[in-house]
Amino acid sequence: MCAMTPTSTSQLRVRRPFDGSVHGILAASGPEDVQAAAARGREAQVAWARVPVRERARVMTRLGRLVLAQRDRILDTIQSETGKARLSAFEEVADAARAVRVFAQAAPGLLRPARRPGAFPVLTRTVEYHRPVGLVGIITPWNYPFTLPVTDTAHALLAGNAVLLKPDSQSPFTALLAAELFAAAGLPEGLLQVLPGAGRTLGPALVAEVDYLMFTGSTQTGRTLAAQCAERLIGFSGELGGKNPLLVLADADVRAAAAGTVRAAFANTGQLCISIERAYVESAVYDAYVAELVAQVSALRLGAGYDWAVDVGSLASAGQREKVAAHVDDAVARGATVLAGGRARPDLGPFFYEPTVLTGVTEDMALCRDETFGPVLSVYRVASEDEAVARANDSRYGLNASVWSARRGPEVAARLRVGTVNVNEGYAAAWGSHAASMGGAGESGIGRRHGSHGLLKYTEPQTVAEQRLFPIAPFGGLDNAGYATLLARAVGLLNRLP
Repeated sequence: MCAMTPTSTSQLRVRRPFDGSVHGILAASGPEDVQAAAARGREAQVAWARVPVRERARVMTRLGRLVLAQRDRILDTIQSETGKARLSAFEEVADAARAVRVFAQAAPGLLRPARRPGAFPVLTRTVEYHRPVGLVGIITPWNYPFTLPVTDTAHALLAGNAVLLKPDSQSPFTALLAAELFAAAGLPEGLLQVLPGAGRTLGPALVAEVDYLMFTGSTQTGRTLAAQCAERLIGFSGELGGKNPLLVLADADVRAAAAGTVRAAFANTGQLCISIERAYVESAVYDAYVAELVAQVSALRLGAGYDWAVDVGSLASAGQREKVAAHVDDAVARGATVLAGGRARPDLGPFFYEPTVLTGVTEDMALCRDETFGPVLSVYRVASEDEAVARANDSRYGLNASVWSARRGPEVAARLRVGTVNVNEGYAAAWGSHAASMGGAGESGIGRRHGSHGLLKYTEPQTVAEQRLFPIAPFGGLDNAGYATLLARAVGLLNRLP
């Protein structure tokens, strides 16, 4: 199911973040491999587009069952490439298995040809279709190396496209395993091809070949790819960075809010685009919340391993560890206070860093506004709900938010400029609602995954209008003036109809 043997002589050496040992070595793809894979994919896509949507959906239903059946193998591979805790890896398995089933159920209805009102009743029969765009490029990151490739690919395939998948160089084996499962579910050869290799080499090559690009990653890279897509006038969707806020209002259940914050900030070792990095807490509950939060963070089990005993795993790389440490060290040097964590843990493995909570973070600190993408949370006391909302919105990002309140959650959610809001939950409720859209505002991205938007973005709407009996033009000997008078009367009558 992956592309043909790469012609490049360069190799990818993938190491386990737990201890730095080699997980595997494979050949890297080059631009010429992208071109060959694109030709192969376009050939396969022609036949796939003719397959009824319900048959395409059955492939995804089988895939969902296979994901659950192969979960231990998938979990081991994810952990080997990312260093995350097993529970965080399992979130990927559960998410992918459920998402592909939801997509499969929704696709036939979303892609069904739809009758629309014509130019003139009876005389014009108008139908709107959703045609596949053709060849879709998908670039996925290392932090969720299984569910993101699986779910984005599933939507593109359900829409009738072929896919070229470029996984991050740190996690190619997880993507190859996903492709293997697609093949086992019955996906025809050539429709999904995996191209491992360096993004700086393969990114431009993909843009040059595909008809649509889906990217998940940094805002900086997203801007570059979006500009390249604009040059070719092809579609682009990107889920990018975030500095996601959590609001604890005065009527919140403090214990539940603290537990939810711990999950939202430290799941996947904080390496999640929609994880929480800043918490705004009303004064009435601030002291109780902080005490409970620190107690729960201090109880987290940090470590390496493929069993279920660990709560928080390793960061993925030296670069991630260095960025986290730099943000924390800068904040402390400028006067912030560490309430929990705040240290690297080389005794556990090369990239481990403790789940960290800070107060006293100010505007002159990088941690205040820049995305950390690690297990670090800043907590701020606010005087009111209005202040919490204003400070939550004071960001160039707008991906995800969380609101904890017994009564005010939905009202406050409506005031937040973000793509998703979780009420009395951190991130999983909105993310796991696969029938609804997922994406960001501001510098957090463009376009959406999941829901109807996640499927239909991989299609081109086509309107087919069939005119009957009379043309929309002078007819039957009418001169232009007579035709205009008749048409004006007809439009007037139509405009008076309910």
